[in-house]
Amino acid sequence: MTQPHEQRSPARPSQPPNLRSRYVDAAAMAWHPTDFPGIDMKILYADADSGMSTILFRMAPGSVVPLHEHTALEQTYILSGRLVDDEGEVGPGGFVWRPGGNIHIARAPEGATFLSVFMKPNRFFGGAKFFTE
Repeated sequence: MTQPHEQRSPARPSQPPNLRSRYVDAAAMAWHPTDFPGIDMKILYADADSGMSTILFRMAPGSVVPLHEHTALEQTYILSGRLVDDEGEVGPGGFVWRPGGNIHIARAPEGATFLSVFMKPNRFFGGAKFFTE
């Protein structure tokens, strides 16, 4: 007999491959350099058709993401360190989002590790390509 606090799992059909969960062991992934000195990344998710991506970044102390435009919503959660721009700063446990059209330069004075979600790739004014282009 089932105890009142126990619940049985409902039977469900097996998921087709395209609907199954994708598990990513981010800790086991290697860091890859970006086009910008002192900035490494781990691409956790990228959709070439939509341009959406989720990327774990690691910035060395003093590194800079040069002038760029967020072409659509960007969301960033800071794991360690801090990011600073002309509008403010965000530190560990902090979250910042920027609407499409936002233009800025991001700096990591002491270094930083953060998770960013992009709806579309950024546009860099110096001609660099975004990480997933």
